[in-house]
Amino acid sequence: MAKKGLLLVNLGTPDAPETGPVRRYLREFLSDPRVLDIHPVGRWLLLNFIILPFRSPKSAHAYRTIWTEQGSPLMVHSKALTAAVAGRLSGQYEVELGMRYGNPSLPDAVARLRARGVSEFTVLPLYPQEAASSSASSLARTYEVLSEPWDVPNVRAVPAFHSHPAFLDAFTEVARPVISGMGADHVLFSFHGVPERHIRKSDPSGGHCLASQGCCDVLTDANRHCYRAQCFATARGLASRLGLGPEGWSVSFQSRLGRTPWVKPYTDVVLPELASRGVKRLAVMCPAFVADCLETVEEVAIRGREQFLASGGEALTLVPSLNAHPAWVDAVVQLVRESEAVATSAPAAAAAPEAPSRAG
Repeated sequence: MAKKGLLLVNLGTPDAPETGPVRRYLREFLSDPRVLDIHPVGRWLLLNFIILPFRSPKSAHAYRTIWTEQGSPLMVHSKALTAAVAGRLSGQYEVELGMRYGNPSLPDAVARLRARGVSEFTVLPLYPQEAASSSASSLARTYEVLSEPWDVPNVRAVPAFHSHPAFLDAFTEVARPVISGMGADHVLFSFHGVPERHIRKSDPSGGHCLASQGCCDVLTDANRHCYRAQCFATARGLASRLGLGPEGWSVSFQSRLGRTPWVKPYTDVVLPELASRGVKRLAVMCPAFVADCLETVEEVAIRGREQFLASGGEALTLVPSLNAHPAWVDAVVQLVRESEAVATSAPAAAAAPEAPSRAG
């Protein structure tokens, strides 16, 4: 029997909270045409003359505010999750963590699995919702790495799990005591943003996504692979499980970059609006992330809190991400086993599939 390996993939983090390592990380990240999808010459000029010189020192300072003795939160939590999943799947799968950008790199992670005799790969991108700049990029790079040897191994990818009951139940288990404990009078689901052009690229009909205010209210064939629609589906699933009424929750998008339109509403605009509407005690969940990171801890729990309090709010509490919570470990194991069950019940692919062409 083929020896099975599980590759957990996350986005990545700098090696240290200093300008040099951050600059290297941002260069690799923003050189990806699925992330910064503009003309290569324009991307090079923008990256080298505007983004890297000015953003690297600022990002390094932000990383320093959240860095721990063990490293960045994303790395600490991702390693803890990997160890816990490896323990649960011991004797069934060899498990490794690979980062799309930075270390441990995807080539290094694949090499470690190959060195342990793995010839059948399951890839789990740790992104609940599909997006060109996260899941598609990670899968495309993983397929590229796996296809480099003469003999290409069997490989399957676990699909996006934005509405999977195990994912939603795990996040609900983490969130419920935090929300009730702080006496929140509103819950904001803040997702990472993407440019609007990415959303339109994911619409095969060419006329559904972002064409109306309610385009994300229901998943249809037109928006089934739309990142924004999947975010709203996640928010609806969590709100239902948490027993939130229609006025008790809302959705926003954070971390926009540049001047082009990104998906709305923007978190930094919504926060003062909520305060002005009388929301005093706000809980913020970030269900686009399964591990706490710069975008959750620094952007929301530090800067977002300061903005909300300055606008008249009384308290903003970040609901921790799933990290290595036992319920999330259970969910990951379930996702992997379900993927294997589906694969074994259908004709197996003999080689790595083509990299997905859809954008999120």
